[in-house]
This record gives sequence, C-alpha cells and structure tokens, in this order.
Amino acid sequence: MADPLDALRALMASHSPPLDALVVPSEDNHQSEYVSDRDKRRAFVSGFTGSAGLALITMNEALLWTDGRYFLQATQQLSDRWKLMRIGEDPTVENWMAENLPSNAAIGTDPWCVSVETSQRWEQAFLNKNQKLIQLSTNMVDSVWKDRPPAKIVPVSIYPLEFAGRTVTEKLKELRQKLIREKTCSIIITALDEVAWLYNVRGSDVDYCPVIHAYAVVTLDSAFFYADKKKVSSEVAHYMLENQIDVRDYDMVGSDISLLASGKLMGSSRTDNNNVTNALVDGENAKEAIKRNIIWIDPLSCNLALFSKLMPDQVFMQQSPLALPKAIKNPTELEGLKKAHIRDGAAVVQYLVWLDKQMQENYGASGYFIEREGTNKRKHSDMLKLTEVSVSDKLEGFRAKQENFRGLSFPTISSVGPNAAIIHYSPEADTCSELDADSIYLFDSGGQYLDGTTDITRTVHFGKPSAHEKSCYTAVLKGHIALDSAKFPNGTTGHALDILARVPLWKDGLDYRHGTGHGIGSYLNVHEGPHLISFKPHARNVPLQASMTVTDEPGYYEDGNFGIRLENVLIVKEAKMSFNFGEKGYLEFEHITWAPYQKKLMDLTLLSPQEVEWLNCYHSDCREVLTPYLNEQELEWLKKATEPISVSC
Repeated sequence: MADPLDALRALMASHSPPLDALVVPSEDNHQSEYVSDRDKRRAFVSGFTGSAGLALITMNEALLWTDGRYFLQATQQLSDRWKLMRIGEDPTVENWMAENLPSNAAIGTDPWCVSVETSQRWEQAFLNKNQKLIQLSTNMVDSVWKDRPPAKIVPVSIYPLEFAGRTVTEKLKELRQKLIREKTCSIIITALDEVAWLYNVRGSDVDYCPVIHAYAVVTLDSAFFYADKKKVSSEVAHYMLENQIDVRDYDMVGSDISLLASGKLMGSSRTDNNNVTNALVDGENAKEAIKRNIIWIDPLSCNLALFSKLMPDQVFMQQSPLALPKAIKNPTELEGLKKAHIRDGAAVVQYLVWLDKQMQENYGASGYFIEREGTNKRKHSDMLKLTEVSVSDKLEGFRAKQENFRGLSFPTISSVGPNAAIIHYSPEADTCSELDADSIYLFDSGGQYLDGTTDITRTVHFGKPSAHEKSCYTAVLKGHIALDSAKFPNGTTGHALDILARVPLWKDGLDYRHGTGHGIGSYLNVHEGPHLISFKPHARNVPLQASMTVTDEPGYYEDGNFGIRLENVLIVKEAKMSFNFGEKGYLEFEHITWAPYQKKLMDLTLLSPQEVEWLNCYHSDCREVLTPYLNEQELEWLKKATEPISVSC
C-alpha cells in the first residue's frame, strides 16, 4: 500500500490556501478515547495503533506525539519517515508548531475532530507569528483512505432501569436544574458515554464501548437525540417519545445547533415552559436564562465545528454537568458493579487454573506454586502451542460463560517477557509471542456486563522468577496496597494520592510512566472521568467523592526484559474515623476486584506485618466471595493460592 503521507502532502499543496501543516488527531467527532475502525485516521496515516496520540504532517516532516504508555510501542510501529515526540519530554504540539512553522503558516485540521479547548490552546500559541488554524470542509485523510471501513449499523438498545437505577425523567430534571442554576437555557452533549447515560440507552458503534454515535441537546422544555435513524427501532422510538425526546438524524446536528443559537430550535415533544420553570428551583433564573439564550458546552468534549456555529458571548464553557452524576454511582449501579466483579473474578481464577495446568503439561513448567526453571519443551509435538493471543481468547471464553456478559471492555493486554514492558501492548495473532515458562506473563483485561464494567491486571510467573523480578513485583504490590489502604479527607484529589503508590518504587529508584487510577463506567466506558489518580496536573481538578469508582494500578516496566502491573477496581466510600479534623469527613476505598496475587513472585522479607495482614485478609475474602462460582478443582486451586502467609518480620 502506498504511504498516505505523499497523497496527503499533494492535497495540502493544492488546498486554498496551501497548508503548511496538517493535524490528524486520534479522536472522533465526540473526542472519544476509543474510536470506531473508520475513525482511526491517525493510525491509518502513521501506522501507530495506540489509543492516544496526534500526528502532525508538514511538507518535509511527519511527527507523532504520544504519552508514556506508548513510547516503546510507537518506537516499534513508526517507520523511519516519522519522528516520535514524547509527551512530557519533548515540546508540546502547539509549541512545536509555533516555533517551527513559518509566520502566517496555514495549519489545517478537521474541526469535527478537535475539541474547543484544544483549538483555543493552539490558536493562542499561534498569535506571535500570525499563524492560522484552518477548519477544513472535508477530512483529507478520508480522501486518501480508499478502503476506509464502512459505518456500523447496529440497533440502539434501551438500558433497563433495573441496571441504570435512575429514570431518564429524573436525570433530565436534575440536568435542567443545573442549567438554570448557571443561568443557561440549553446544553450540547457530545461525549458518547454521557449521551448513553442520560437517555439510558446503549449501543455497539465502538468496539469495547457500549455507546452509540450520537449527540444530545437538552433545553428547558425539549430534549433531542441525534443518531442514524436506521439504528432506531420502533420500540426505541416509542421509548424516546415516552420520555419526551425528539429523535433526529445524526447529520442534522449542525443545522440544529445553528437554530439553537438563534433561539429557533423547537422540539415536537415540548413541555410547557411555565410548567418547567415552576417545577424547577429558581424560576427567576430560568426566565433570565431563556431570555439570554446562553448555551452550555464542555470545551473538552465539544468539537470546534459545533462551537463555530455559536456566538462567543452566548456560550457558557464548563465541565459537563453530567460528568459527576455519571461518575458518582447510584446504589443500583454500585451493587451491579460489585456483582459483575465477582463473576469476572471467577472467570479470571478459572483462567489461571487452566493456564497453570497447560503450562505444566505443555511446557514442563513448575507451575503457579512451585519455583523451578521450566524445560520449555512440549511433551507432545502435536500439542497446540500457547500464544499471547490464544490464551487471551481462552480468558474471553471464561468470561463469556458468565451471566450478563456482553463483550470485552478493551482489547486484552496479554504479554510475555519483553512484551510486558510495552504498557499498552496489543498482541496480534501473526506476530505475537509464545508463552515461556521462564518469563513473566502480564494480563490486563476486562469485561462488559449489563450490570457493570470490569478491569483487572495480574502478573504471574510459571517458572522460577529472579530475585530482581521478585523485588520489583513486591515494590509494585506494596504501592498497590498503600493506595488501597488510604484514608483521606473530603476534598482530596487523585493528584495528592498518586504518590502513595509510587513511594515503594521510588525507594529502589523505580517508577512508571502512566497514571495510577481511572474511573470506570457502569456498563459504559472502561476509562471514565472526570476524576483520576495521577501525577498529571489535571488530576488536581476533581476531588474524589463517595460512590465514585477508581482503579488502583501501579506498575514497573523494564524495556526488553519484563513488565509488572497489578490492578483492582475500588469504590470510594465514607470512612469511620476516631476524629474528624476540620469537620471535613473522611473517605477510604473498598476493593471489588477478586483474584489472588501470586505469592511466588513476592519477596516476603520486604513486606511489613500490616501488608501481610492486608494480603491474608484479601485472600480470605477472595475464597469466600468466589467459592459459589467455582467447581471443586478450581476451588482447590484457589484455596492453595490464597493460603495465609506466615512470615516473621
């Protein structure tokens, strides 16, 4: 296949005005992290397949920015025509453009794929040299991508109240109250998981994420759902009508936003304006909001194309008012998440039992419990070899047997030895590695269940781990336990907590380049904000609150040798304390992920009595929680894997 760089540069030269640079982001029209195959434009032009990154093409250079999770992967995937730019180490993309592109340069991008916040940051950087951001009328990548995958036509489904826990009516009422409180009269909702959450619908437009390519607009008296009508069955259409939501075609969103800006967007399922303002708090604010026609957008998720249809003085830019209600799970969602994680934990244990047996029988490995270097020889020449892909398929099979399973929540990271050092490694059937009895094996995986989304990482060794591997694993484990055990006052952010997971690694001069925790959806996206636990500055923006979910996943990666990560999902909950300094109230975590940690990989001399107690309690709970889901053989294995640790410290 011809390199698309050449075709894109020809289009850049023929554009009016000629483009000095073309920006190709990873994101789709909704600023999604995971995008559909037809929206993987940056991967198409660069060959780099990671979920995060940005490509910049000039007439002479091609540069790819990505973060620390993908440095090693990008190095392996980019051709010699591309230069890797490491986020956090190299200049930012806007600073590079401002410094290296000529004065009055024209920089093109698809305005549907760039957020308001990003475009404004770029334009600010361009001021000194009078450089211009050009909003392209068509996406140039689409013009050269001849075999671009077609759009999926998968029906929208209604998400039952027994799993959602709150009705659409309740959510819309709360949303409208927030609009009035900020003296706004409408909101444009572009994030796919927010649209799905607000209207209690799900879909399959993006692999691993049960969302629909859709927009929503909510005013004080109307609500709109923009999606391909071929995906909307008569049942869903009736459901929308019952909830007073107008269904419009996906491509109508642009013209309707223009109508919204001029105060002329009217829904066919309108509620009486007076009834709305009387039913909601602060009727005077509501009347003022209607008069001023102020429109709420989230600058991080709203794209530049829609923003450009609004007058600057009529826009209220702030984090979406749906972000926190979605992140703070209701009791039904919390209960569903706990149940989903129990079934998911059973699938992981079943997988470990199976894999332990296969490694011993096929590779002569000493197995999960015994330390001995493996022979790495199959007993029978006709035995099917175990690869990173074949074993991850088996794990998916164990999950698929669980109640309410609807698919994986992200591509399984199944990685052996040096591949485990690639933080977001994605094995391919043709190129993946065979399992090795004498190498670390890391698997990071999760499932989508109707009652919750899961994400778990475990690192294991089926032969004899080295002393270095043990000490590194134990440092990661200590950080994992430290975060899990934290108690902290209300108002604490994930930025403040991130250090807890790193200190045990720092003591040995070790670290990792990714964040320590992300929110997780309720049968929605596996990565969910607005909160996170990370060293990155934006982790300061949102304090952790009771009923949020967050992962606990420190790691250590040694390029060319091995990688280690341990991950559980936690629920933030109120803590009972002896004191309450400042009357703030305190919070703590409850882990809901269930699978053992491999004792063979631990250096027990490095664990404190408190850490040993934590492990013993966790393993005891594992046995109790998972017993009803396992057969006799699996239960015997789990009992052995969770035997109490006895160590003199």
